[in-house]
Amino acid sequence: MSDIQEQIDKEREQARAVCDIKGAASGECAAAWDAVEELQAEASHQKQAKPKNSLEQYCDDNPDAAECRVYDN
Repeated sequence: MSDIQEQIDKEREQARAVCDIKGAASGECAAAWDAVEELQAEASHQKQAKPKNSLEQYCDDNPDAAECRVYDN
């Protein structure tokens, strides 16, 4: 996950540089920020799609098992 965050940081720096050179209203600036947004969307998607561990899978299949009980304090 840190790899994609590093890539987002690099793209963000590049987008700022492009916008400083070409201007905030340029197509190059917009394209650079689009690349940043796409990477951020991918990072968000990866966070949401984390695989379930073996206990979570077991509890999905056996919600009444003792290991899966949730007690309110």
